[in-house]
Amino acid sequence: MIDFRTAFFIKSAPSTKELTDDFGAEIAFAGRSNAGKSTVLNALVGQKSLARTSRTPGRTQLINLFGLGDETRRFVDLPGYGYAKVPEAMRRRWGDALAAYFAERRSLAGVVVIMDIRHPLKETDQQMIEYALGRALPILCLLNKSDKLSQNEVSKAVFALKREPSLAAVQWLPFSGLRGVGVPQARAILSEWLATGIERPPEPEQEEPPSPDATDVKPQAFASD
Repeated sequence: MIDFRTAFFIKSAPSTKELTDDFGAEIAFAGRSNAGKSTVLNALVGQKSLARTSRTPGRTQLINLFGLGDETRRFVDLPGYGYAKVPEAMRRRWGDALAAYFAERRSLAGVVVIMDIRHPLKETDQQMIEYALGRALPILCLLNKSDKLSQNEVSKAVFALKREPSLAAVQWLPFSGLRGVGVPQARAILSEWLATGIERPPEPEQEEPPSPDATDVKPQAFASD
């Protein structure tokens, strides 16, 4: 299993076009602005402040990349979505960029969608799931803040989600970033994704030697019979 405690910050990218090179394997983390995504990431890597939390939901519009041991395996922290005060033009722009990311990123090995278990499966959550299903990627939905509910309420919430036929391919896991609930199970799943999703860096294209120009070809002498 991968040691997630080796996680380190790589870079922040203002757009999907400025990510690292498309090699190795990476897992994308998506979630609504108030779902506790940063808390979940910090719990998974066993660090208190690797992923910075913002007091203003929806304020951070950067993609944050974290390496796991090295840059071959990565966590990609996508901007939170669903915050009403984000301008409509910005929401549309990010929607288009994320659609392109999910469609084109070859190193994407799986998608984690983080939801508040008390308010799961909003429209934007379903859109993230549909992006992943469109690529036949594995999907793990972490039902965060499960410590806010009783065990019976957690079981009912998970049962209701599992009954949805269109979401049969989704794995559902009750989680609490604050209490550490679900952390070992999530680490095991993500380790498997990263191990099977590794790709070799693209081979550099070799330049073909220039073909001789027809005018440079010297006439050959042929012996007469």
